[in-house]
Amino acid sequence: MDVEQRLRELGFSLPEPVAPSYRYDAVVRRGEQIFVSGQLPWRDGAIGVTGLIGADLTTEQGVFAAQLCGLQALAQVKQALGRLDGMVELGAVTVYVASAPTYHEQARVADGASELFIAALGAAGRHSRVAVGVASLPRNAAVEVALTGVVVGSRD
Repeated sequence: MDVEQRLRELGFSLPEPVAPSYRYDAVVRRGEQIFVSGQLPWRDGAIGVTGLIGADLTTEQGVFAAQLCGLQALAQVKQALGRLDGMVELGAVTVYVASAPTYHEQARVADGASELFIAALGAAGRHSRVAVGVASLPRNAAVEVALTGVVVGSRD
């Protein structure tokens, strides 16, 4: 079963990848390594989840934001490589969680992205991870997800 079919079965679909607004590339490939810049929780052309988790938002809303970020990251990889199936194995995922000072469930929020990657990519979606609480993120986004991986397929 292909990645996009797995996502559909989970109730998700890949969005159109959002082009960077500032001076960086969304995806950089160096040899067999791929680096995906921090992706925000875009939904229907706007940031879909804004505010601080633990103050304005619940953990569940943070998990959803992390899923949206993960979908955007996969969409960026697909655009860069031409397809997803058999193309990439994840290495490391970094999840930034805009959180209230007393909030301590950043790892649970990050699970939203991690579980999405594993469900969509299978064993290739397994990864190491860092989950970090931060005071704010660009565009008042609740979550931002960046990843690195290894390209394992070809563009034939």
